[in-house]
Amino acid sequence: MLDRRLITVFGGAGFLGRHIVWRLARDGWLIRVAGRDPQRAMFLKTAGEAGQVVPIAADVTHAGSVQAALIDADAVINLVGILSPSGRNSFDAVHAQGAANVAAAARDAGADRVIHLSAIGASTASPSVYAQTKAAGEQAARSAFPSVTIFRPSVVFGPEDDFFNRFASMARILPVLPAFDGKVQPVYAGDVADAVLRALADPNTCGKTYELGGPRVMTYREIMEIVLKETGRDRWLVPYPLSIAAMQAWFLEKLPSPPLTRDQVKLLGIDNVVSANALGLKDLGITPTAVEAIVPTYLASYRPSVKQSLRSL
Repeated sequence: MLDRRLITVFGGAGFLGRHIVWRLARDGWLIRVAGRDPQRAMFLKTAGEAGQVVPIAADVTHAGSVQAALIDADAVINLVGILSPSGRNSFDAVHAQGAANVAAAARDAGADRVIHLSAIGASTASPSVYAQTKAAGEQAARSAFPSVTIFRPSVVFGPEDDFFNRFASMARILPVLPAFDGKVQPVYAGDVADAVLRALADPNTCGKTYELGGPRVMTYREIMEIVLKETGRDRWLVPYPLSIAAMQAWFLEKLPSPPLTRDQVKLLGIDNVVSANALGLKDLGITPTAVEAIVPTYLASYRPSVKQSLRSL
């Protein structure tokens, strides 16, 4: 394995990261999976041969640990992001300063490639701090490593997602589901992972930004209808004004793992779709996968059991 190329994946133990690590291992990369808790990445060691996938401790907000994680690395992928701040892990610290640390360390280590994961809607003009700091992270990565390839996915779905699974969990216990305003363009995690691998293999992707979305734009009502169909639930879909959501989020965001924050409500008010002239999956030779092709494979587990169905008769 001495002639294999080495890549460090920050956030590789997460939902999207595992899809990428599996593909990297299949393509023969030596992989360091870097995260604050390397124990979370131990399951990925079976993705490759003995010693091919190595979990290591690193925190993107600490420049020293990032530098250590990139010694001799040929390529770097930064997938780290948060949906709500906690303690010293603010949006700015993780999305902006973290991106700067990774890109600068990659440059200093002599890495050939940097892949940076951002998000559709990243903009310094956004009302959302999440989106503002995602944009700042893009700027920081480009400044330190001009040939960085940036990916901006819409909502990412797949068996371990926190999108369809969350709504399916809500459908189990709530008599109504919220139909928010706004639109999304859900993209399959496997397609995003394939995009990352295509970019690594193609130097023509250097310095470019890609917006990744599925084959169609969907309203939240359509999302909820799919959830109800695939979970076998009969629930009311109620229009949910963002003003009410913001008031509820004021209380919910005080929980240790908040299900909704005011900043997330601001994001809900902005359509999460691919821009008209943006580069996307098709420019990488990837045909987007439909929600209907994947979601039924994992939402079926939320269907009522036979005993529950009999009790409802």
